[in-house]
Amino acid sequence: MNAALGLFPLIAPLALVGVVLRARREPGARPRRVLAASRAATLLALGIAVVFGLLVGLGVRPALHLVRFDGLAAVMFALVSSLGAVVVRFSRRYLAGDRGHGRFVGGLCLTVATVLVLVVTGDLVVLVTAWIASSFALHQLLVFYPERRRAALAARKKFLVARGADACLVLAVVLLVHAFGTTDLGLLVERARGAHAAGELPGAVTPAALLVALAAALKSAQFPAHGWLAEVMETPTPVSALLHAGILNGGPFLVVRLADVVLLAPTALQLLVLVGGTTATLASVARVTQPSVKVSLAYSSAAHMGFTLLLCGLGAFPAAILHLVAHSFYKAHAFLSSGSIVDLVRAGHGPPPRAVSFGRALVALALALLVYVGIGLATGARLLERPATSALGVMLVLALTHLLAQGLARRGALLRTLGAAAGTTLAFLGLERVAARVLERAVPVHAEAGVATWTVAGLVLLAFTAVTTLQLVIARAPASPLVRAAWVHARNGFYANAVFDRLLAARRRERNHA
Repeated sequence: MNAALGLFPLIAPLALVGVVLRARREPGARPRRVLAASRAATLLALGIAVVFGLLVGLGVRPALHLVRFDGLAAVMFALVSSLGAVVVRFSRRYLAGDRGHGRFVGGLCLTVATVLVLVVTGDLVVLVTAWIASSFALHQLLVFYPERRRAALAARKKFLVARGADACLVLAVVLLVHAFGTTDLGLLVERARGAHAAGELPGAVTPAALLVALAAALKSAQFPAHGWLAEVMETPTPVSALLHAGILNGGPFLVVRLADVVLLAPTALQLLVLVGGTTATLASVARVTQPSVKVSLAYSSAAHMGFTLLLCGLGAFPAAILHLVAHSFYKAHAFLSSGSIVDLVRAGHGPPPRAVSFGRALVALALALLVYVGIGLATGARLLERPATSALGVMLVLALTHLLAQGLARRGALLRTLGAAAGTTLAFLGLERVAARVLERAVPVHAEAGVATWTVAGLVLLAFTAVTTLQLVIARAPASPLVRAAWVHARNGFYANAVFDRLLAARRRERNHA
């Protein structure tokens, strides 16, 4: 009975694999049985997510280690099953009549199934297998229309980057098994914490942690391997939603799942801060220069993943998961409704953000600080208790500054934006406490970073402040050659993707000569 309970969550991915088998028999247009099976499987996954969460909340811990019963697994399982249900339902009509409709729905279900296994497993070997399988399943969706050459090129770039991430993770797992002598994640965490308490660091841990950080960065489209993410726009919209709201999360999830190992190597934390902070800053700048809604959303995803990895590097793991969950739902909605948003803007129902003067930007910053500090003190939050909390506060204040600046720029909108800022601050402080409570037994909650890590983080926060100011006042800046040149460089993603293109072209020429 205990073993059966331990395998209970795996019913969901098995049901989704059943849809894949059904799709093999009915791959074409109007696949009624495939659609019915996909609806039943996704609803079953949602129900299992609810029961799984209740079991974890009640403290159920089956002896079988194949499935990890903890807060992190429960939260991620609920997130993936929810997004899968929405994306699959959206696809019922999105590709209605397409000659490959059944095959497409089957591909979506297969991808969701692999990610469910990834987030719920308690075994390192299964984790690596699901990690690799999710990448291959997604690749088939990216090249769903093989005649689209740009989509095929972007998929090829993503394929190469993903294989690099796979190689890093496989090597990291080999080193971890050698260092701790187990593939059981539960035992691995216990032994890592014991090594930390005893001050005895196995020699293989530092390179393993660095490889984990590198695998996460590659999986989440971090600079300079981010260019493919902005080029997969020709793939069907449900695939974009699943990619940006689900697959990219694999990087931060991996770091949080192996947080106790990563904390043993300060160099890995510094790498996460540096790569995540750099990507978040550059991608945020590039985002505001893009004329395409979907390309702008792609750079936004890279920036958000960078910020999440930055939080991991600072040891704020519950906050990283909170940000990951919020970003996933926001980005899924953004992609699935991107066409409607474009229509609204063209119809004049969605006015673009206005530029503000530098003086108004300072007033907005002062108001944002007042709202954050005031509500924090009123609710008893310890805003300066930990450096990670302070960093999160800085990021929230910058976001509120952007919101309040728009309220100052529009007549009669200040009170509404003040209310929105207060509500956002309350939600942030409340959800941060909830995340820490839910994940307190699954991940380190109050891990502290070193001086070197915080030096890098401070520079990143200064860069974010500059980016926020740029977004607010850029339209008021003179059209100088310097500004125009910087705009062009940002719009082209600082040419990291161009370097990738040249490497691929050189490799293709070598193959042709051979």
